[in-house]
Parts: sequence; C-alpha cells; structure tokens
Amino acid sequence: MKLNNKLLATGVLAASLFAGQAWGAVSAEEAAKLGDTLTPMGAEKAGNGGAIPAWDGGLTTPPAGYKGDGIYVNPFPNEKPQFTIDQSNVAEYADKLSPGQVAMIKQYSDYVLPVYETHRTGAYPKDVMDETIKNATKTELIKNGNGMANYQSATPFPIPQNGLEVIWNHITRYRGGSVQRNVGQATPTANGAYSIVKFQDELSWRTYLQDYKPGEDANVLFYFKQAITAPARLAGNVLLVHETLDQVSEPRRAWVYNAGQRRVRRAPQVAYDGPGTASDGMRTSDNFDMFNGAPDRYNWELLGKKEMYIPYNSYKLVDRDLTYDQIVKAGHINQDLTRYELHRVWHVRATLKDGERHIYGQRDFFFDEDTWQAAVIDHYDGRGELWRVAEAHSMQFYDQVVPWYAVETLYDLLSGRYLVLGLTNEEVDPYQFGVQRQSRDYTPAALRRAGTR
Repeated sequence: MKLNNKLLATGVLAASLFAGQAWGAVSAEEAAKLGDTLTPMGAEKAGNGGAIPAWDGGLTTPPAGYKGDGIYVNPFPNEKPQFTIDQSNVAEYADKLSPGQVAMIKQYSDYVLPVYETHRTGAYPKDVMDETIKNATKTELIKNGNGMANYQSATPFPIPQNGLEVIWNHITRYRGGSVQRNVGQATPTANGAYSIVKFQDELSWRTYLQDYKPGEDANVLFYFKQAITAPARLAGNVLLVHETLDQVSEPRRAWVYNAGQRRVRRAPQVAYDGPGTASDGMRTSDNFDMFNGAPDRYNWELLGKKEMYIPYNSYKLVDRDLTYDQIVKAGHINQDLTRYELHRVWHVRATLKDGERHIYGQRDFFFDEDTWQAAVIDHYDGRGELWRVAEAHSMQFYDQVVPWYAVETLYDLLSGRYLVLGLTNEEVDPYQFGVQRQSRDYTPAALRRAGTR
C-alpha cells in the first residue's frame, strides 16, 4: 500500500508511543487553530482543492421529509455514484484504499465500492465542541497512556501528537450522552444462510446520569447494558459493563445474567480478544464499536494522514423499506446499498507488544478526521497475514447532531464469513436519545430485571 506519510502543519508528530511521561496538552498558540484553520474537533477546515470540500459546519438540520420520529431519511436521495471501484480498476485506486479493502474487492467480484460526491456532514453539539477546544490545552495522557488527566468529557486530543491519542479520541467520542437502541446482528455462513440476533443496548455516559455526582465513580467513562431479545434460545441474557477509563489499574467491570440459570456472574472474558456476544466467533470483545477497551497490549504508531475512500453518509442502509434479506448476502453485505466518499483519515498502526497475547498481531486503523470515528480497520494474525477487514458505514444523526454508525461489518478473508451489527430496518424504535437513567439502573442487581422474558 502506498502511504502518504506527510503530516499536516498542525504540530503533529509521527511517533510511536512513549513510556512513562505525560503527553497531550498543546500550547495555547497551537490550540488557537481550532475553529480557525482547523474545525473545533481538529480536522482541516479547508478542502483539498478537488473532491473534498471545505467543512461548513456539518449536517445539523434535518432534511425535508424527516418527521422527527427517529426514522432517518436520506438527505441526498437523488445522488448517483460518480464511479465504481471494482476488480477491473482497483489497481488505479489502491493508494486510496486499505489493503483489506483491496483484498475484499479481489476476493469477491460483486464486492464493489460505489463512490459518491463527498459531503462533510460530521458535526457535534456546540457544548461538545467547546469542551473539546478546552481539552486541547489541559488533557494529558498518563500512566503510560492508559489513563487521562484533566479530562471530563468530549474529545480529549483534537490536535493529536501520537497514535494513542487518536485511539482515545475514538473511544471517548460523543454518542449522544444517554441512548437506547434496538439493533440486529447477523453472522452469515459462507453460503449466506443467517439468523438474526436482536439486542436492546443502553449506553449512558456517567456525566449524563440523573443522579450524577462529580468525583463519584470517577474512573468510569460510561455504563453499557445489552439485553438479547431474540432468538428465544438466547432471549433474556444480559451483559452489563462499567467501562473504566484506566483499565490497567482497574479492569473493566463486567457481569452477565444467564436467563436459563437465573444467575448473575462476573465476566472477565468481556475484554480484549474474549468472544463477542452471540457472534459465533466472528468478532472479539474489542471489535465492538470497531474498537473499544484498554489499549495497553499494543504499541501505537501514528503514520499520518491520507485521503481514502471510506463508507460515509450510509442512509440507504437504514431505509425502512429494506428487509434484512436485501442487505445480508453471501460473503458480504449488499454493496449496491453502500456509499463511499473521499475523506481525509488518520492512519494509526497497532502492533502487539512483546509478551502480550491477542489473536490480532497487528491492526491498521483509519479514522475519519471530522468525527474521530474508525472507518476501516485491517486486522492481521500473529504471522503477519491479513485476516479480517472491518468497515463502519457511518451516518450523521442530524436531529441529535451525533455522528455514529448505521452498521458495522467485519469480514473474515479466510473463512468467507462475516458479521454485520447495527441493523435497524425491521426494528421498532431503533434509536432513542436522551433516555433518563440513574446509577441504580446499572448495578448487577438490575440485571435480573433487564433479563425478564
């Protein structure tokens, strides 16, 4: 893969992570670029003089036809692909694709990338952007990068100086504060046969709890609860996570409620490369949300910025007129329903540390500059062979001013199988933002109530 290692004039250092010292806060002079030549979140405000336009504030107003009911309509309904990347021309565009994307195109003749006009729709609420600007001059990485000092909320490192700061931007990014969603997951066999596992997820940032008290449970970033609602054989099983910030000093707190046994148990396996919930072995725990959890098992290297074709504005994939059968196909999702655009991304490489264990020996991350969301991740096995390819088909939840994922995909190049997570087309009330929760809703004792069939 041809890599553009030229870093932008933002004081960014292409560096492997340090050991011991604190990193993070930039000078007031450097931070003054935020909102000027950089967006408040740290992206380049200017376009590239070609396909990538200047950022003009993002998509913060619902388009015509949106009824305010959480059923998201496509703001670009009449646009057609400008061209398609397929097996006949992939070499021409390989410098703007990840090796994993190229491998998928070469492996499947119908795995094509429809490329559309680029729209920089990513935007966050004003208070999130304001807090991000403040973080630039005060938030620091501590404890060898496993924790942060002077951090409360929003994006901690809008002007990153190393790869781990970019990872933390993804992990901590704003997703609406307190959200409930009903989504489906499928893990098709190589011939395309699948069944849907349905989840009701709750994500509540600690600072959004109704009974939030500053300083109480201060090492918790957010609370996450996931109840399986279908199929019947799994329904009632519930996972509860207290996502700690420094997971080396205080490992992630996790419990599972087994409906069949009617018992709550601690779940230390819900971390790193432990098996993902009901995923048929198709993802690890830290594959969820593209990447989550403690970063301590890897060395992180910031390789710079490049332009890349990534999934973006993926409103077709949440179309309520579609069924899951129209999306889930053999080998990969229906690529005719996808949308790719040219955007600038941060490239971060994670290499497994000597003496550490994980099924992925190396991971190459590509993060959208406007939102800090992972867009594409290539996963390599312990021998250095490309193994799995993750793509996040993002969209802007314009009524909430929240960038997030329509669906996540994780393709296994060796088995021909894959996982798709986040399907909402056939779900009732797919997303509810602003839900009211208290700390007692996220205790182990609350799991039995959540798991009642």
